[in-house]
Amino acid sequence: MTDNDDLRALVRTIPDYPKPGIQFRDVSTLLLDGPAFRQTIDRMIALVDPDGFDLIAGIEARGFIVSAAMSYALEKGKVMLRKPGKLPGQSVSIDYALEYGTDRIEMHDDAIRPGQRVLLVDDLLATGGTAMAGVELLRGQGAEVERALFIVDLPDLGGGKTLEAAGVEPTALMAFAGD
Repeated sequence: MTDNDDLRALVRTIPDYPKPGIQFRDVSTLLLDGPAFRQTIDRMIALVDPDGFDLIAGIEARGFIVSAAMSYALEKGKVMLRKPGKLPGQSVSIDYALEYGTDRIEMHDDAIRPGQRVLLVDDLLATGGTAMAGVELLRGQGAEVERALFIVDLPDLGGGKTLEAAGVEPTALMAFAGD
């Protein structure tokens, strides 16, 4: 992890959201700052080899913002991992557990060709439930997913270890320990 204290200072902490005891790391304050958002995308791109993947998958909602900017800059296709009922075509889905409940994500069933290499991108890595759901959904359609990229990691919640156990290398611009 590189020194990204300038960006880290722009991430707001919202205590007890979405439930008591959760310290929510809100990247929306970082996204409000245009030059900082550009630096975030540039620094995330610097962490990956663009030849190492064919597509970028972003998880709704904040992961869409980051993955779309990266897709544009790298001229890579973008796979949308969406909340239920948002995709117009045939889709596949997976249910997963969050640190504060359960959820489901979907993708078009024809978004991936078997063997395509996909970089998974989201704003935050906590327990790894959402990221692992994305990995499993993509792999279930034949994708090779070996890398996941985040703005923020909450390492004490174990998401990185969960991804590593599944053969996915997690990388984040910054970490907030103790949360």
